[in-house]
Amino acid sequence: MSPQARGREMARVGRQLWQEIGSVKDAAVELMNRHPNTSSLQAHRYACGISQDQAAARYNEITDHQTSLGGTTINAWETWARGRGGSGSPPTFSGLLILAAAYGRGPLGVADEDISPIDLVAETYERLAPEDQISLKKLTGVTTSSPIASRSAARLVAEGNIIGTDFELAVPTVEYGNPAIRLFSLPNPQPGQLLNLTWATFGFGLERLIHQIKNLGRRLDADACFGINEAGLVMATFLASAQFSRCPIGYLKCNKSRDDITLDSASVYPQLPNVPTIVLCDFEVKHANVVGLISREIRSRYPEAEIYFAVFGAMTKARDLEVASFDHLTGAGIMRAADFAAVFIAATMSPPGIEPPLELR
Repeated sequence: MSPQARGREMARVGRQLWQEIGSVKDAAVELMNRHPNTSSLQAHRYACGISQDQAAARYNEITDHQTSLGGTTINAWETWARGRGGSGSPPTFSGLLILAAAYGRGPLGVADEDISPIDLVAETYERLAPEDQISLKKLTGVTTSSPIASRSAARLVAEGNIIGTDFELAVPTVEYGNPAIRLFSLPNPQPGQLLNLTWATFGFGLERLIHQIKNLGRRLDADACFGINEAGLVMATFLASAQFSRCPIGYLKCNKSRDDITLDSASVYPQLPNVPTIVLCDFEVKHANVVGLISREIRSRYPEAEIYFAVFGAMTKARDLEVASFDHLTGAGIMRAADFAAVFIAATMSPPGIEPPLELR
């Protein structure tokens, strides 16, 4: 198949995926899952079902024809994105802004989907010019009235990780407490692979958990912070120090076999007062009912304990990470069944999940 014929076929498939999914972003992700050699820049164009010349024409429409971009420029950008031996040329920051708005119009040219310029160069971000990388890093909290900028979802790049815009979610909470929390999504530029977090992203998530705890609606004084495994222990250590006046720290080491989870004898249970308030920290919540086992263990050792749950990443059931309901999280039923006093979540994530810094387990 010639490159031109392949391009037409990919555009046809992309348009069909858009019809099925209803989102250019999600259709682009599905295309990259099916065709790993397809760049994100190409995949978004294919999801619109348009050729390079048509993409250039739409680009010029966005600028009210103050530009005269041609299909050859789109081809140069996509060639660069594919990383073919240094050929092609990288898009500029302004070019990515306009292109994101152009692709946000969808196959019919009338949609208004928020597509971030960072999404277009998710896997090639570090090959951009330094000044364009800095511009993308600063693209957060866009307030300009420019139609181009307003169509771009604000994103923050934290030392290599892409952090999605904040969104609000109602979660289980204490009586008369504030159920609304502000969390962020963690888009994965390499679908199907674990997303390795940097320390900057890890710290950003912990700051978000602290903010949620402070805005619970009442003061939360913890008698202890318990960490599930090493990543949870690091979270518990930071929260205990920064938020809970250096309260005692517990450690719950889980041993996983094929069909079961057991607690290791190396686990640590500090001496606590009667009816203690405990903050349980875990790095991620997926399908396995780890928190159910842990909460039962804590209640057996500390009868009538009031347990709060703080988790860094919660997996979503669908591709869209900006969920509208708590029940759209994979572990929603697990967390409800654990009967936590309140739940705090830093971020949402997609399968197969996230990996903490230094591969803490």
